Amino acid sequence: MRKIFSTLFLALAGFCCATVLQARPQVLEADRIVAVVGSEAITLSELRSRLQSVTAQLQRQGTPLPPPEVLERQMLERMIMDRAQLQAAAELGIKVDDAQLEQTIARIAANNKLTLAQFKAALQKDGIAYPRFREEIRDEIIISRLRDREVDSRLVVSDAEIDNYLAQTGAGQAQEEYQVAHILLRAPESASPEQLQKLKAKAEGVLKRAREGENFAELAAAYSDAPDALQGGNLGWRPLERMPALFAEAAARLQKNQVSGLLRSSNGFHIIKLVDKRGGQQVDGGVRQTRARHILLRVNEVMSEGEARRRLEDLRQRLRHGADFAELARLHSQDGSAAKGGDLGWVNPGDTVPEFERAMDALQEGEVSEVIQSPFGFHLIKVEERRVQDMSQEKQRLAARQALRERKMDEAYQDWLRQLRDKTYVEYRLEDQ
Repeated sequence: MRKIFSTLFLALAGFCCATVLQARPQVLEADRIVAVVGSEAITLSELRSRLQSVTAQLQRQGTPLPPPEVLERQMLERMIMDRAQLQAAAELGIKVDDAQLEQTIARIAANNKLTLAQFKAALQKDGIAYPRFREEIRDEIIISRLRDREVDSRLVVSDAEIDNYLAQTGAGQAQEEYQVAHILLRAPESASPEQLQKLKAKAEGVLKRAREGENFAELAAAYSDAPDALQGGNLGWRPLERMPALFAEAAARLQKNQVSGLLRSSNGFHIIKLVDKRGGQQVDGGVRQTRARHILLRVNEVMSEGEARRRLEDLRQRLRHGADFAELARLHSQDGSAAKGGDLGWVNPGDTVPEFERAMDALQEGEVSEVIQSPFGFHLIKVEERRVQDMSQEKQRLAARQALRERKMDEAYQDWLRQLRDKTYVEYRLEDQ
């Protein structure tokens, strides 16, 4: 779950400083449908609830609020995209069982230095029903897993791309890092010339306001179709090589606080702002490698998440009583490494998905992990041994691979979202009386 545990509570932090919506006398008005997504409806009361949370979040961040009607439309579109992704996840059988959900919420509470009971009490004090919060967390996890499965895990970086990257960037040299914020106005995949002209005119209007000094984060919250819109469109600190190529080329020409011109990509129109710039870090030295084995069980129509977890817990008990990991992997693992007793060989940082790597890195030599989940299924991991190799050239290639993956990730996710949005049936009813 890509960055889910580090950012999830902040993303939902608005809940904990929001006040309860006052009861409205027009019950029918509050419950009317404002949009239909696929076969599901979004009601006005749901929209108002999300607006309440987001308003509180923006206020916490110190972000000036867009006009209410602008924020309302922006939030409805975000809810439509969330609903479309949840429907896609359901079609693929991506689920989060209650045990996994409760573990995640317990981690969120611990990260905020609260027991689960104290965390529930804090939610209740702020007028947040625990069942509502719980389902919001479930949806966030599902969407994160969907992205891992449909986008991130399918990215391929070839050796030729790495060679070209190293030739262009002078690997091993200290790279400057840039903090960039962006606004995306997404274009439909099959947009007509008239639609594109209308979208371009809208983007030019937003650009004009940004260049005249309006708050960029506020404009992002009001107009950007990117997932990070409510964080002011901030991409964080990255060297140019880890940005989408379109952004990198523009950012390299900007001064601090300067806004780019209008940028066009297959996803629509972009505006970027260079927030800050700093010196980077040298890439050299040794690489810590891990020789590991694993047992993988995949979730499908035959095996549920609960069954996969239960079977691996049983295998883990057998390992505690002296069973051989390699033999169990040969018998049970649903991975190409099963024939080798689950042996993955020497693994470099970045070779595996983040969930797997975090669990593996936390183990001592000879230790077996708890049952962990990744986009590929559920795993048991055993660390056989570790070593530090003085392999600066290999590390440069590893850093290059990671940089190219990050560059591709943002572009691939935006492209996937655009395709998903275009094929999802959406009917707007917000203006209906």
